[in-house]
Amino acid sequence: MRAVSKIGAVILILIFGGTAIMAGFLAYNFAKVTYPVHCYHPVVTTTPVTTTVPPTQVTKNLLPYNPSTHTVYLYISTWDNATVYNFNGTSGGELHLYIPAGWTVDVVYTNYEPIDHNFIIVKNSTATPSCSIIPAKEILLFAGVTSSDYFDSGVSSGGSATGSITLSPGYYWFACGYEDHAESGMWGVIECSSSITQPYYEVTNEETEDEEEEQEEE
Repeated sequence: MRAVSKIGAVILILIFGGTAIMAGFLAYNFAKVTYPVHCYHPVVTTTPVTTTVPPTQVTKNLLPYNPSTHTVYLYISTWDNATVYNFNGTSGGELHLYIPAGWTVDVVYTNYEPIDHNFIIVKNSTATPSCSIIPAKEILLFAGVTSSDYFDSGVSSGGSATGSITLSPGYYWFACGYEDHAESGMWGVIECSSSITQPYYEVTNEETEDEEEEQEEE
């Protein structure tokens, strides 16, 4: 009987121990951030405010923001485990940001690639970047560089840069200003409109579009 009791106790310990480990594993994975713009969170001077989202508004893919100051916090980085010319693992205009008109965008850009990059916001004068060097007159925001060196200078590996801009309604790019980098895919889209009530993002690519088409066919 004592042997049976010991065996039963060992089984209970294993069950409870395994359950605790599995619960911790699931909690860790659930807590991992899926939003690509959240890959890096340096200390900023203003802390985003947690808000309650009405059920009639956008409830997914929200960017961090402060509704009382009309400020959106944009954390952008160039990953070292994706294509060299990427923003948060996306390239070629896959990352779309939607910003309410008149809101201020606080940018923190971090470069994890071994080569230098920078971050700029550009007037959207063409559908895609078509110049090896984007004209300075079309650039509205420089992060980590200036209007005189953005095409051959940037943030070194592991470094960060910040910038801030208030956007009027319209379409913009965010891009790397280095010569040929935007043309090589290092750009995304910003849409700013009074019809947008909360800042959010979308990632579009061929794989996502194929899945959506298959769902529609079903």
